[in-house]
Amino acid sequence: MIEWLRDDYRRPAKPAAAPTIELSGRAVPIALNRHPRAKRLTLRLAPDGSAVRITLPRWCRSADAVAFAKVRRDWLEAQFAKVPQAADPIARGTIRYRGEEIAIRWAEDAPRKPALEEQAIRLGGPGGTLAPRLNRWLETEAVRLMRADLDHYCTRARLEVPDLRLTRAQRRWGSCSSKGVVRVNWRLVQAPDAIRRSVVAHETAHLVHFDHSPSFHRLLREIYEDDLTAADGWLRTHGRGLYADFG
Repeated sequence: MIEWLRDDYRRPAKPAAAPTIELSGRAVPIALNRHPRAKRLTLRLAPDGSAVRITLPRWCRSADAVAFAKVRRDWLEAQFAKVPQAADPIARGTIRYRGEEIAIRWAEDAPRKPALEEQAIRLGGPGGTLAPRLNRWLETEAVRLMRADLDHYCTRARLEVPDLRLTRAQRRWGSCSSKGVVRVNWRLVQAPDAIRRSVVAHETAHLVHFDHSPSFHRLLREIYEDDLTAADGWLRTHGRGLYADFG
């Protein structure tokens, strides 16, 4: 009996359940991220509404961070209402590509590899694998288009063309590492060309200025040939909608 109690005592404690907050009748997880340089609490909702994310200083109590979210429930509810409802492009019969809705033309006996036609994408193969295959096709197109964009803007900025990688980030459209690797969100292939290109131009400018200084903005204006204000406005208004298709 004593040995049994000892064994039971040594069992590891169950991890505490992750905190949640109710938004529009749904329990949404609260993800806490302690950052060594954080000096205050910052709060955001994941673009797909899957989590409330809080960055907090190391000294801040988790309970205080959760209370911080609950005090701002009204703001979170407003953001949650803007989250696009998950859409099924296969059921809809179209995918978004370069700012247009193009039809999905599927026939089981057609070639499996997707082929772009005028305002349509034609492909065959099993119907049950259409979604992942179309998703891969979009990512392939994203690489093709974004590499061409990056080459264009690096030429304008008189830079060597760095490595390009796609990202599935839920918060950032692009990033540039200190090693000179440019990452761009694949979902921008669904947006109009000018919007995708504005993000690539932005990251190209970061290859020279790793900040948002006046010098950075001056270079960005020099290399980007379209309306930056309009592109930023489009992303603020429509960017979340790019997360609706393909999970």
